[in-house]
Amino acid sequence: MNENAPGNNQMKSPTVQKDLTRACAAEVTNVIHNDIKDNIFSLMVDECRDISVKEQMGVVLRYVNKHGCVIERFLAIVHVSNTSAISLKKIIDELFAKHKLSLSRLRGQGYDEASNMRGESNGLKALILKENSSARYVHCFAHQLQLVVVAVAKSNRIMSDFFQYVTMIVNITGASCKRKDKFRQLEHDRLIECLEKGDIVSGKGKNQEISLKQPGDTRWGSHYMTIICLMSTWTSVLQVLENVYDDGTNDDNSDIPTSLIDKMESYEFVFVMHLMKSLLGIINELSLALQQKDQNIVLAVSLIKTMKVLDMMVQEMSNRFSESSKKVLTCIACLNLKDSFSQFDIGKLLHLAKLYPEDFSLIDRAILEDQIETYIQNVRGDFSMIEYLGSLAKKMVETGKNTIFPLVYRLIELALVLPIATTSVERVFSTMKIIKTDLRNRMGDEWMNDSLVKYIEKDIFATIENEQILQYFQQMNTRRIQLSPLVCMSRSDAGSSTIKK
Repeated sequence: MNENAPGNNQMKSPTVQKDLTRACAAEVTNVIHNDIKDNIFSLMVDECRDISVKEQMGVVLRYVNKHGCVIERFLAIVHVSNTSAISLKKIIDELFAKHKLSLSRLRGQGYDEASNMRGESNGLKALILKENSSARYVHCFAHQLQLVVVAVAKSNRIMSDFFQYVTMIVNITGASCKRKDKFRQLEHDRLIECLEKGDIVSGKGKNQEISLKQPGDTRWGSHYMTIICLMSTWTSVLQVLENVYDDGTNDDNSDIPTSLIDKMESYEFVFVMHLMKSLLGIINELSLALQQKDQNIVLAVSLIKTMKVLDMMVQEMSNRFSESSKKVLTCIACLNLKDSFSQFDIGKLLHLAKLYPEDFSLIDRAILEDQIETYIQNVRGDFSMIEYLGSLAKKMVETGKNTIFPLVYRLIELALVLPIATTSVERVFSTMKIIKTDLRNRMGDEWMNDSLVKYIEKDIFATIENEQILQYFQQMNTRRIQLSPLVCMSRSDAGSSTIKK
């Protein structure tokens, strides 16, 4: 507590708070550095505007730690005044230099569809590949999935018309407070009736209030939820539309509610709604799976195959992978563990090693062929219950087989380190909105970055000793009074900088 501290030394000044936050962030980042060491890693980058309309670039690193676990860690968020590829490359070079990361150890890049990121000749991807040809680019799988669904939906008139009608239904139903209140009351009465009849049961978290939301243009998970909500509140929506018609008989647009009611009661509309619910349900599950932090490229490719239920989706998905990406993914897919390593192809795995000359010399590739043969025979029985590549890496470390078959483990590590989706960066932007709000919209870039590092990587922050933070803090500036080791930082909230005795 502060009661025993001198009146002028309570560590409450803005400068001291910012220095303490910077010290915490520096120690957290130092732990990440020590975890990566000289291992290979991948880079994930995305851009977003903060509450003060400043363009911010988030940077996340993906690597495999010494235990064989796939790790994604937030490195920094940087204000970028110029979003050209050259400017972004310069900022990344400065970040790498600041955090003592080598571009030569970079093995993967993960961005979205923006031209300044993935441009074939002048994009950030191309600029990095010029310096390191092993830094393979993988377009975010979750983002590609969204683009495929959008392209297929727009190319089919029936599907396109269906979602236009759905949007109109949602907009008219919630166009005013009066209609929204009527909708809520109808839903409330319906739930009471169902409870009395025993059609549904009550309980914690059940029968929550449902609202209709307009589907987003890019987030096709929102289309799925809109359909689910529309089906759940079907009778209430129809009733609201009928009320709109009754209340607007003299309105020039009074025929719109009638046409929407007729459309909802048509066989074609109901059929397409159930069809899209099933298709988008498959895609939604896949999208959620692709956004998991420990997802790997082998499992992602197998998940994509389960989604290819329509010829148009197959064609569109294939078109969105470049030829170089297809070759890499085809080779990596041979590491799949399913059916006792039935997909293992030594020729393709050797070709994969050839694509990474920094990691496999000519002698290494010659040894690798024999090592793969021995490896398959050695682990096929012992590891038969393992289904995922991430679990295989952990098991190899636990049993010491990563040192017995180091070249095979290097192949597995390369496959695991490739980024699947940029959702970790998007989560950073979600957290940014918690740290920098309307009431704190003048927060400086450095303070916001330090706060984000400490908040996002709170699991690391909780393990750092107070003494480490105090030593770093003391070395930052000349202090009139040296902090006592008894003074420590409160860990009740990872985002707090409260001093206590």
